[in-house]
Amino acid sequence: MSQLAFTAQELAARLGGVLHDCPPDRSLTEVKPLEEAGAQAVSFLANPRYHRKALASEAGLILADAKAELEGKPRLVMENPYWGFAQVVGWLFPEPEPAPWSHHPIHATAKLGAGVRVAPGATVGARAVIGDRTVIHPGVHIGDDCEVGEGCELFSGVVLYRRTRLGDRVRIHANSVIGSDGYGYATVNGRHEKIPQAGYVVLADDVEVGACVTVDRGVIGPTVIGRGTKVDNLCQIAHNVEIGEHCLIVSQVGISGSTTLGDHVTLAGKVGTAGHIHIGSRSIVSGNSMVAKDVPEGSFLSGYLARPHRQWMECQAALNRLPGLIRRLGRLAKEG
Repeated sequence: MSQLAFTAQELAARLGGVLHDCPPDRSLTEVKPLEEAGAQAVSFLANPRYHRKALASEAGLILADAKAELEGKPRLVMENPYWGFAQVVGWLFPEPEPAPWSHHPIHATAKLGAGVRVAPGATVGARAVIGDRTVIHPGVHIGDDCEVGEGCELFSGVVLYRRTRLGDRVRIHANSVIGSDGYGYATVNGRHEKIPQAGYVVLADDVEVGACVTVDRGVIGPTVIGRGTKVDNLCQIAHNVEIGEHCLIVSQVGISGSTTLGDHVTLAGKVGTAGHIHIGSRSIVSGNSMVAKDVPEGSFLSGYLARPHRQWMECQAALNRLPGLIRRLGRLAKEG
């Protein structure tokens, strides 16, 4: 949780923006998405796609540019609201200093349950909690403030970044990294400025993660993999993704940031998704497919051929007209 607070006027001064419809002394203590923000939260609008969410938001302060039509909403008008949001994240959730290093592989403040086995070469960070009967193989690193449930097994080379949370009976195979920074940058004056990643990762009970998988922590809040989901080798799961229960994520799948999956979804090998979309429960996406928009429950999707974008769009448009053309040809044949 954030331990800091700023007034709206202090943020305006730091960010170089102008307040509208917001008391200058309003206290702001957190950052949230538009749909989750409350009276003490800062949010932002950088994409017109989310204008309706901004109008419905209860955020204490919305960062927006001068073109945004948000009359009556508490807002800070500035040139680059996305970069402003990134800075506020860093101010409210500063990167914690690592606990002092120790030659002892298990930090003195860590708590290990009954029957926990920690192999030589593994390390356990400050304030980490390890549940009963968990097995930690050589070369594993469990970061500060992690929580690992009962009966888990972490194979060699696994890294859990700080504040990662594992449920019971979670298995993570060799060289997977859970909780590394999400891929987030704001372009400012031609430079790519890093957006702080202040969230964490949650793996629920009975999740299994294959070898060489990366699961990024959220910008704010968690990246979540639901109970009983199985992730194959060499997958990338980006920041703030939420995967439902009992899903199957097959090798080389890439799930972009803030995408959500329902329960019992199957993504076959090499499937890619765009960000900020939802794939409904019990849907199946066949191998090598690209999912670019929301998917209703129970769908079965296939297809993607890489080619120049304009050509691909023209081909898709022509393909969508084919059923009608075939029906017309059939009618003409009968008339002839």
